[in-house]
Amino acid sequence: MADERDDGMRSTPDDEPDGTLTISPEKVCFIIIKAREFDAKDEVTEPDPDSNPSDDREIAVLEDHADDPVRQELVGFIGALTEDEQIDLVALAWLGREDYTADDWASVREQAAEAHNRRTAAYLLGIPMLGDYLEEGLSMLGYSCEEFEMGRL
Repeated sequence: MADERDDGMRSTPDDEPDGTLTISPEKVCFIIIKAREFDAKDEVTEPDPDSNPSDDREIAVLEDHADDPVRQELVGFIGALTEDEQIDLVALAWLGREDYTADDWASVREQAAEAHNRRTAAYLLGIPMLGDYLEEGLSMLGYSCEEFEMGRL
């Protein structure tokens, strides 16, 4: 059974392998928030607008450009994670797609470890609804981003 920690996050005792995470829930929650910002972007509709250059960037902020600062932040953050943290992140996304149950965590994590490569950030950012999948995966393991999100608002 999961216990409430001082910081509002739920932890799972060591004797429950389905909840063992290498990555901190706080890091996952940060990625969830940023992934949702990234997912909210639209495709570029006008790659070279012929309007006033001083305000073009204000309109383009809602479009998904290659130099998007949210994407760059996510790529940098995910790239700076340890290999085990990256594996957890991929496994959480897979778990959150509801292809598996929390009881499958060890197996899902093992599969993610076998599939791990240097393109983890690109792979994850290519998953539509990544933030939702990560949040669902955390929830299935007994964790919540509620406290983290409240602190960010």
